[in-house]
Amino acid sequence: MTPNKVLIADDHDVVRQGILALLGKHTQFEVCGEAGDGREAVQKTNELCPDIVIIDIGMPQLNGLDATRQILRNRPTTKVLVLSMYESEQVVRDVLDAGARGYLLKSDAGRDLITALEALLKNKTFFTTKISEMVLSTFLHGKQTGEPVESSLTSREREVIQLVAEGKTTKEVAVALGLSVKTADTHRANLMRKLRVHSVSELVLYAIRNNIIQVSGPPPSSSGE
Repeated sequence: MTPNKVLIADDHDVVRQGILALLGKHTQFEVCGEAGDGREAVQKTNELCPDIVIIDIGMPQLNGLDATRQILRNRPTTKVLVLSMYESEQVVRDVLDAGARGYLLKSDAGRDLITALEALLKNKTFFTTKISEMVLSTFLHGKQTGEPVESSLTSREREVIQLVAEGKTTKEVAVALGLSVKTADTHRANLMRKLRVHSVSELVLYAIRNNIIQVSGPPPSSSGE
């Protein structure tokens, strides 16, 4: 099996070396390059075409979120896992708005890094344990759209939500469902109006709350950690 290529972007050499050591134990991953700032991460992604970019949220030259936006604009099929030392509802929203579908606290990397990468390769969303708890409880309880809206979704609409939440472009949604791009775009616009959401990140959070896409990672709080 051909290993999945991984680019590591972090401005701290010790962090990059730690990730290298973790990935070196797993033959399904091959580190194809390293970057010490956001601009270098974008440049090397374009040059090396990694399957996954692991990127620190705070870096010099170009922060991890803006770098993620540029990476995904240039290579929309690339999976991005954001690393951070911090946990907050706003950071979750910012990460999703940037297009990343994985968010891992650096303190959890030793335990969860491989699980996170495997989840992204399967088009699943990964949040580190504490973030999963935050998203699935506090944050999403404040974003309920009401039972009548949820129950009125058609199977096709749920398909569209899942594909969009997994990071698919409107064109990719159209191809996957055998629709015209215009029809797919109409479905997406109608869904956002129906669910009263205003961004893709809110749509992703709705999809998580209603089990349309799966959040990977250890179950929130159940381990007592």
